[in-house]
Parts: sequence; C-alpha cells; structure tokens
Amino acid sequence: MEGGILTLEQTASSIVVAATFFLLPTLGEIITERSGVLNLGIEGMMISGAASSFAVAYTTGNIWLGLIAGMVVGGALSLIHAIVTITFNRNQVVSGISLTIFGTGLSGLLGLGFAGLPLVPLQPIQIPGLSAIPFIGSVFFSKNILVYLSFILVPVLWFFLYKTRYGIIVRTVGENPMAAYTQGIDVNRVRYLCVIFGGVMCGLGGAYLTLGWIPLWVEGMTAAKGWIVIAIVVVGLWHPVGVLFGAYIFGTFEVLQFTFQQFGIPPPFLNMLPSVTTILFLVMWGILLNRSKVKRIIGAPTSLCVPFEKP
Repeated sequence: MEGGILTLEQTASSIVVAATFFLLPTLGEIITERSGVLNLGIEGMMISGAASSFAVAYTTGNIWLGLIAGMVVGGALSLIHAIVTITFNRNQVVSGISLTIFGTGLSGLLGLGFAGLPLVPLQPIQIPGLSAIPFIGSVFFSKNILVYLSFILVPVLWFFLYKTRYGIIVRTVGENPMAAYTQGIDVNRVRYLCVIFGGVMCGLGGAYLTLGWIPLWVEGMTAAKGWIVIAIVVVGLWHPVGVLFGAYIFGTFEVLQFTFQQFGIPPPFLNMLPSVTTILFLVMWGILLNRSKVKRIIGAPTSLCVPFEKP
C-alpha cells in the first residue's frame, strides 16, 4: 500500500475475501431455490449466524465451536421457514421477510454484551508451493479455510446438481413436483433438506463475517447484504458457476467502495451502488418470475415459490 492506496495485488486479495462472504450463502440459496422454495430470510439467518458464532467463539475460546454455532442457528431458522412454507403451505415471500425481521432482532439478543470485543480470527493457511506463486499465491492460496471451502463447494455443488441422481431429484422437485411425486419421491422431504442446507450455509456466511473477515461483532454489521445474495442468485442464473462470478462482481463493488474513497468520491455515493444494483436485479427477478417461458430460458426453477399439495 502506497499513500493509503491499495496495490493491485492487495485489491485482488481483498476481493476474494469479500466475495467469499457473498458466495457461501448464495451457494446454499441456489440449492434451496432449485427445490422450488424461495427463502428471503437470508439476511436474518446471516446476521444471527454472525452474532451466535462470535458469542460462542469468544465465550469458549474455540473458534470451531463458533463456526458450528453459526451453522446451527442458520439451520434452525431455516427450519422455521420450511415448516411454515412446506408443511403449512404459507406464502414464501411473507415467511422469508418475517424471518429476516425475526433474525435481525435475535442477533441483537445473541450479540448482547459482545459488541466491539476483540477476537483472534481464522488464520490464513499457506498452500505449499501454490502460495509462493507471485500475485496468484497471495490472492488465492494464502487464505483461511472458509475461503478454500467456497472454492471447493462450487464444483462439488455443480457435480451434485447435474451429475448425480440426487441432484436430478432436487431439480425435478423444483421444476415439476407433481411428476416427482408420481415417481415416488417425497417432495416435502427433499424441500426440507434443501431449505435447511441453505440455512446452514447462510449461518456459515455470517460466521465467516465475524470469525474470518472482520473479527468483531457490531449489531447490524451485515448491512442488508443478505438481499444482495438474492440478486446474485439471479445474476448467476441459479447455477453454481454463475453465482461464483456474481459473488465476485459484488465482492468487487464492496472493495472498490473503500478504494475509490481515496480519490475523493463521496462515500454515500459508493455505499449506494451495491444497493441500487441489487434493487434493479430484484425488480427484474420479480418480473421474470411471472413469466414461465422466461423462467425456463434463464434457468429459474419453474415451480419456484409454488406450494406443493399432495393429491
């Protein structure tokens, strides 16, 4: 860093770190939506996961227990959404928004007394040989374990969705649940598992924020970025590789906010860019959801947001 301005290598490294925060919950959400369930409670699950993971890690002195706590809380909140929308067939949008409101309030309770306290974060792991490569080594191969996990999950989930029987079942349930049901598939169980997996990943994303990226707890620190995750799902066309690029696009926005401040650009304008972009994508997403032909073209599950009732 010279004169307070990040070098290209430092900027690229920061983008990878920021993008991981978006990528982890997004990978969970595409599995959830591929099964036909929309969960708008991402923000609530992420912020609750962030608070619970920090509280447990700080109290116990064990960062791994903190990670587990974040995933458990995220999974538990998603289970509430699953019960409401799958078992009782209630409106998925209303349930998701309610979950965000509830999760935001819960995070304040879970993080009570922990604001501003210091914590030793997840440490970078140097990959032998690869971390020594100029530029690439410091950008990609000198990161903490959750960054590496995000790298691994992209091809793993692609293989799962498109090359395994279980992945085909998930996609069938999201496209035509009645056809899946007539083939003997338990549609509700598949959707439950997918929704819970999505919640666990959101909780892990929140845990990454407080244990791997910014090692402290501040109430509201996710700053509505859970809504950006929804936009990334659309940008990535509900595909693991697509959302990888989407996460890195928004990760770049996140880092450039701080970089451009060095050139005198007003911070409020920079802070506005990700939110404006998100709103535009969400408006587009809302329009497209009402057009089944467009759904098929862009890759959105045909039965997304459509309740399933056994005949």
